[in-house]
This record gives sequence, structure tokens and C-alpha cells, in this order.
Amino acid sequence: MNLFKSVSVKKDVGRLLISCPDRVGIIAAVSEFLHKHGANIIHSDQHAIEREDGIFFMRITFQLDDLEEKQVFLCDQFQQVAEKFAMEWKISLSSQKKKVALFVSKYDHCLQELLWRWRIGELDAEIKMVISNHMDCQPLVEPYGLPYYHIPVTKEIREEAALEQLKYLKKEEIDTIILARYMQIIPKRMIDVFPNQIINIHHSFLPAFVGANPYERAFERGVKLIGATAHYVTEELDEGPIIEQDVHRVSHRHRPEDLIRIGSEVERIVLARAVKWHVNDQVLVHGNKTIVFPG
Repeated sequence: MNLFKSVSVKKDVGRLLISCPDRVGIIAAVSEFLHKHGANIIHSDQHAIEREDGIFFMRITFQLDDLEEKQVFLCDQFQQVAEKFAMEWKISLSSQKKKVALFVSKYDHCLQELLWRWRIGELDAEIKMVISNHMDCQPLVEPYGLPYYHIPVTKEIREEAALEQLKYLKKEEIDTIILARYMQIIPKRMIDVFPNQIINIHHSFLPAFVGANPYERAFERGVKLIGATAHYVTEELDEGPIIEQDVHRVSHRHRPEDLIRIGSEVERIVLARAVKWHVNDQVLVHGNKTIVFPG
């Protein structure tokens, strides 16, 4: 039995995410729709790209009594508004937590950070499993009562390993994958199943120092800032939409091992932020960019 559960949220709170061509009347139409159906707007944020072919983005948090029972009807009714403005949209419920799988290899700092935040209720999701190509992190995961699936991966069996991973993911109806320093390339077949639902932490400030051994290369270049980048996974390695980044100032006094230690601290914080925003539906993807709304 899993003894660690995140804090419950108000079951009648919903989130409406919208992106569409920018034009006059969008906010009024959405507000009128929610008012008509008895919903109370708790929070609203919007952003528009100021160009000739501008795009409008919006996130609304609202409260509606018996929302779980009314969700299907509400979505059916909103379709009329969506078609008028050519919207891409979704309505989600705060009570319907995202089901998360954590992927990890040997480095455990990001895994520990996410599990700790989940335990204290700061990460509002259902962590359902941990998948790893090594056994190193199993003792860390055991106290949380989570399944730990050891699936070895090499370049030669990457596709077969992905099929086995997908079997477990499908069984638990996973909708979000977090690569908590999972040091393997994710095959296209898995990316296709989880578009903009796989989050990776990259141990450098992208687009600088992509690839292997970034801290050694940063040391050789004498950098003054090191950082980390959380991004969605796409077929192009380390080129997916960036969700969050951060940096830490360093100097000539720092050795490579110091950079690794400092970098690890930045990595776990950046990944935790990105995951929190994702599970709270605060992120909208537009092309290869993200719009991240405040919580």
C-alpha cells in the first residue's frame, strides 16, 4: 500500500486552456459561456503574440458545483464557442490528477526531489511507477511503495525495451513521463504515444553544450554560468520546447566536481518546477515554444 499521497484538491475546480487566432471578443465569449453555465472564474491569464498572424493563449481556473458530473456536457456545449474562434482547447479537472511514470538511470538527485515533493503534497499528481535501466535506485523507491521496473536498455535492444516499457505505461494509464536523469534516447514510437507529455532535464543551459559531458566541456571553456533546462522530448535530441531554465554563477576556482555538484542542485529544482507546472496545466505548447502561465 502506498502511504504517500498528495494533498487533495477541491473537486469542483476546473481548468480551461485555449489557443487560437487572436481576434476581438475571445475573452468576452469565454467569460459569458462560463457565466451562463453557473461557473465562477477564480483566476484568468492570457497572452497574445503581437504579429499580423497573432495567436491568443488563455488559461482560466473556475469553480462549478458538481463539475465532475457536468464535465462532458460542458465540453459539448463549449464546442460551439471553440468552433467560432477556431480554438484548440481542453477542460480538465483539478481532481483528475495526471498519472506519472518516473524514468531514471543511476543519478538519483532529481528522482529524490520529485518523490519528496510528491510526499509532502507539493506535486499534485499520481506517481504510479519508476522505470529504470539499472537497479541502483530501487532502495530509494521502496519506502514509497511504488513499483520499480528494471528494464535494461542498449542501443541494440532499445526498441524492444520501449515495447516493454509501453506495456507497463498502458496498464496504469500513464499520461506523463518524467525523465529524471534517464540516460537513454527515447524512441520515436514512445514519443508518438506521448506528444508533449515527456519531460526531460538536460544538464546544461540549452542550446549550449548539448550532448555528453557538458560540465567537462564547460570547465574547459571557463564558463561563468552553468545551468539546467527542462524541456519536452521530441525526435530531435535536446531540441524540444523549453519549459524552464535556471543558472548558477561559478568561477575559475570551481573544479569539474564542483560544477557537477552545483549543476545537480540546479537540475533538480528546474525539473521540479517544470513538472509542477505541467501537472497543473500551466503550460501551453506553440510550435517549439511554450507559454507558461503563473499558478
